[in-house]
Amino acid sequence: TSSCSHKIQGINVCLQNHHCVPMELNSSNLLCNDTVAWIWLSSLQPPFLALISILGVVGNSLVLCVFCLQRKPCTVADVYLGNLAAADLIMVLCLPFWTVTISQGYQWNFGQLLCKVINTAISMNYYCSILFLVLVSMDRYLALAKPMNPSKFRCPKWAKHICVMIWAVGFMLSLPTLLFRRVSFVPFVEVEACYLAYPHPAWVLQWNLTKNFIGFLVPLPIISLCTFHIVKALKKRGLVIQPRVQMERKAARLVLTVLAVFLLCWTPFQLLRFLETLNYFQFFSGCLWEHILQIGNQLATYLGYSNSAINPFLYVIVGSYFRKRAQGVFQGLLCSRRKKGKKLNWLSSILCLHGITRFCHSETWLFISKLC
Repeated sequence: TSSCSHKIQGINVCLQNHHCVPMELNSSNLLCNDTVAWIWLSSLQPPFLALISILGVVGNSLVLCVFCLQRKPCTVADVYLGNLAAADLIMVLCLPFWTVTISQGYQWNFGQLLCKVINTAISMNYYCSILFLVLVSMDRYLALAKPMNPSKFRCPKWAKHICVMIWAVGFMLSLPTLLFRRVSFVPFVEVEACYLAYPHPAWVLQWNLTKNFIGFLVPLPIISLCTFHIVKALKKRGLVIQPRVQMERKAARLVLTVLAVFLLCWTPFQLLRFLETLNYFQFFSGCLWEHILQIGNQLATYLGYSNSAINPFLYVIVGSYFRKRAQGVFQGLLCSRRKKGKKLNWLSSILCLHGITRFCHSETWLFISKLC
């Protein structure tokens, strides 16, 4: 059992914390860790990732269907939230690869190309999600706090251009993952693993700081400032009952809820990244500290991943306007299907009257109706 737990612990630290440097494969570090905790954690990872994948794929697919198929033109917030749902969908589609890999003792069987592509997509989701939320919060701020000052950036056309730039920024920030992820045999754990092989341990520090800075320290003040003004505007308009104002209030509540849940899910990850940076400079030492960092990083990472599966449920639970649009979209799909059926029924009747008897048989009509 001890040997097995050492393998589990070592490969978890090496792969799931996004880097692999010699000091982390030192067996002396493994003695600092609780065997039972690592076995328990590794046994929970596959089913938890599978659950996130299933809920995330179903939920985000439905959200994208609503945004893409609704009859009303998309608002700026719709464009940003739709792109957020797309980023979440891409991420949860990547998780099954890691579910299988973890369940097989971290043996990567999907090749070098997928090793790079899958993990680059996960990294892009991390950056793009927070940047899309910054844009959503800014849009709600302009809509509620500055309604009389229209901006050209608050039109769907410009919003789509901005989203393309956000995807490009997310890709550029994920280039280290694309360049340094590789599949190779790790002797210490005896598996062909997909891991980040940075050329120097200092890269770990550099990218931890990048994630903290771009993924948290810069967006957080912007989101906080916008949120403050959004809440202030909502209180100021509390007694206004105009339909447009009420719609803006509901949209703002949804955005604030999505922002709050995002921060709740990703703040522990950011905090542990910062603590890992302090550990690099040896501010702390000892087995207990190593154990807290390694286990904490695992739990924080999966808590962050779960955000991609939670968002669609927030739209349904909190977003009353979104529920109405979803109802309208799916009712429209059902109605269009029924109309097609009625048209085929009318067509078959005409053909029967003209003596084309093969369309009069109920079996043939049933077959035609199923094609629709």
